[in-house]
Amino acid sequence: MTEANQSTLDNLRSRIADHLAVIYPQGDNVATGAAIIDLMGFDGAISEPQQHANHWDESDVVVITYGDSILSDSDEKPLKTLSRFLHARLSQVVSGVHILPFYPYTSDDGFSVIDYCEVNESLGSWDDVRAIAADFKLMADLVINHCSARSGWFENFKRGESPGAGYFFEASPEDDLSDVTRPRASALLYPVQTADGEKHVWCTFSHDQVDLNFANPQV
Repeated sequence: MTEANQSTLDNLRSRIADHLAVIYPQGDNVATGAAIIDLMGFDGAISEPQQHANHWDESDVVVITYGDSILSDSDEKPLKTLSRFLHARLSQVVSGVHILPFYPYTSDDGFSVIDYCEVNESLGSWDDVRAIAADFKLMADLVINHCSARSGWFENFKRGESPGAGYFFEASPEDDLSDVTRPRASALLYPVQTADGEKHVWCTFSHDQVDLNFANPQV
């Protein structure tokens, strides 16, 4: 690594450490910072960050859609149909496309995510998403406040294995939750059997959508 690259990396490491010190004041932030930098996958060539610029303004028009809002009479995958519709009908009208969750899911129209790295095969593939992004500004829901109770992470949570152990927010039925207001009929806490006995996980929306615990830096 060149001296310039090392200086840039050191600067990045320092900035990450400053953020972590605020978010996790009691954490092992040296190890966490190193893990974050490792996840970034630098190949030795590091450039200074570009000056901030807004990616959209009042001149933009964005269409928001589910991946399967536009369907074809043929066996064409919905994301391919959506791409074809956008290019044929909206290319002169909209500048951006916001696709609601397109990952594999178990409920809530895609908002109960099983796997964040895959495209729901019933909708299409990453190639279809890239085809839309090639000509439109692309926005997508990441849905990081909770994930599916049938995800690999939650299965690992129940077994006490990683990744997943410690990933979900837990509480006790004895806790005073009277100040929690949510428009749901289901109980806020969901009892699950784990390798360490019964635990109660926090489910803001449904028992199929278990809240992730961002007090854990591994999450």
